[in-house]
Amino acid sequence: MAQGTWCGSARLASAAGIIILAAGSWTVIDSQSTDEARRQRFTAVGTLDREAPLQTGTPTLSAALAPSEAPTGFDNKTNGFSPQGPAFDTIDEDNVVALRSFNDNRFIFEEAETIADGLGPTYNAQGCRECHQNVVTGGASQIAEHRTGRMTNGQFFESQGGSLVHSRATNPQIMELVAFEDDVRTFRISTNTLGAGFVEAIANETLLAIRASQPAAVRGTAIQVPVLEAKNQPRLGRFGWKNQHASLESFSADAYLNEMGITTPIFPEENTSSGRDVGPFDPVPDPEDDGVDVVAFANFMRATKAPARGPITAQVAAGERVFATVGCATCHVPSITTAPAGTPINGGKLRVHAALGNKTIHPFSDFLMHDVGTGDGIPVQPTAEFAGTATQIRTAPLWALRTRNRLMHDGLSFTKQEAIMRHAGQATAARTAYQALSEASKTLLLRFLDSL
Repeated sequence: MAQGTWCGSARLASAAGIIILAAGSWTVIDSQSTDEARRQRFTAVGTLDREAPLQTGTPTLSAALAPSEAPTGFDNKTNGFSPQGPAFDTIDEDNVVALRSFNDNRFIFEEAETIADGLGPTYNAQGCRECHQNVVTGGASQIAEHRTGRMTNGQFFESQGGSLVHSRATNPQIMELVAFEDDVRTFRISTNTLGAGFVEAIANETLLAIRASQPAAVRGTAIQVPVLEAKNQPRLGRFGWKNQHASLESFSADAYLNEMGITTPIFPEENTSSGRDVGPFDPVPDPEDDGVDVVAFANFMRATKAPARGPITAQVAAGERVFATVGCATCHVPSITTAPAGTPINGGKLRVHAALGNKTIHPFSDFLMHDVGTGDGIPVQPTAEFAGTATQIRTAPLWALRTRNRLMHDGLSFTKQEAIMRHAGQATAARTAYQALSEASKTLLLRFLDSL
């Protein structure tokens, strides 16, 4: 797939895998059939919905109103999507009520899962907060997940059980290990989820308009991914380093299974451990959760405020102008406005809430994918349709940048200067322009980044 193209929703083809024999009496999983089932689960079905009113005739009242600024802050306060609820320190596992309030949903987001809840048998974290907490619940962290696969005859194949390799297990016998042959390897650091409800509320048309406005040489890739709670209705991806999800429920259900090993109605079956059946080590019947927690996770993120800016001084303002001049703002888009309140999104499963609709956010991202020379070699799906995404990464939103000291998708850049210098591919011209700046201008640009 060429750079700057549109990835559609054609049916994904099967790809042959390599069967890894299980030890002892464990069941051998047919890798080809499980790989095909996994791909079908992530295949979008249908046509892309229109999510914004057509700009013809008399605009609707909500479309005619000027957008307002989205609320910001690192304060564990609701943005209005959900009521704040009982004092957080009064909520415990006996009195928590899922979906009642922001604080109830935050408690569930922070709660540590146990084996009795269905944790594992292989997993990465015991709760959402473990990977999303800096400087408040929902933020980013230093946690990085491990992904692997291999290239065979020019085609990418995921590791057995999927490209995500779990770092923990409830029993040493089921620990997931990296196969020597799986030499495509990367880390992906946890992403910030503060303000994610506003990102979910961006209309498909808005992302496509941003893409159309970009020069051909740096134009991003928009991919259609399935909204899992809407029978795989396609929507433009925007969550995850590969834009693999378009809705916060899909994103949450995926993380519940793939990061914590907990099955739900959306994902009712356990993953394998390197192709081995985990059933003998999993005492809880599937699905292990009835799906309410998934909605609680999603509603917590929908109710978070967008990350707040630091002081915007004269130097910061000057630095932002430098940022735009060298071309960084082409992909790190400063401002985006969400769809009007009441707009159907997520395959019609959700309408944009009044707290999220017609709001201007400042994510400094286009929520598209680009080849900037740091692609991790792993495509969204291991099929020809998505092959070009192996070299691409979603434009990192720069809001809350000042809360992170591990940068880029793999967390392996430790200063802003290092991160800038890693940019290549479609970002080569911007990096070259940065290098040509005077030291004074570079300092101003860094002051701006320090304010995000």
